[in-house]
Amino acid sequence: MADAQDVVELILQDHRRMEDLFRRMRSVEADRAGALREFADLLIAHAQAEEAKVYPALKRYKNIDDEEVEHGEHEHDEGNEALLELLGVEEVGSEEWDSKLEELVEAVTHHADEEERTILNGARENVAMERREELGRAFAQERERQLKAGCGSVENVRKIVES
Repeated sequence: MADAQDVVELILQDHRRMEDLFRRMRSVEADRAGALREFADLLIAHAQAEEAKVYPALKRYKNIDDEEVEHGEHEHDEGNEALLELLGVEEVGSEEWDSKLEELVEAVTHHADEEERTILNGARENVAMERREELGRAFAQERERQLKAGCGSVENVRKIVES
């Protein structure tokens, strides 16, 4: 169970959950609107927790590229903008919905892939497990705080995008 607190593993678990939610949002047989609500909360909580608790700590490690971390923050912005666009679509399953969903999938999938290859592999190689577990606890607490605050609401996503 100690592994469950490793920040790298927690982030990877969120990425896999996002992929599952993408599949549900694409499926005509699923509760697509419900999947979007869950996805919005998860994406915002995940990104806010990374930016508040994980990225600043990782920038202190000389073998983890600061530019990659800053690029990750920029990609969060792109994902948030794509999420806001999808949240603004009136009709679930319409052509506009499908188009905006694919833009969101592309932005988030690109970011997750890059983050896993660069930042997370760098953390695995350069950050001691004890420190990764500390970061994991901080990440999980901030993520939970964000979720309890309803972070995926249209109003909150708009506020994040506009700031």
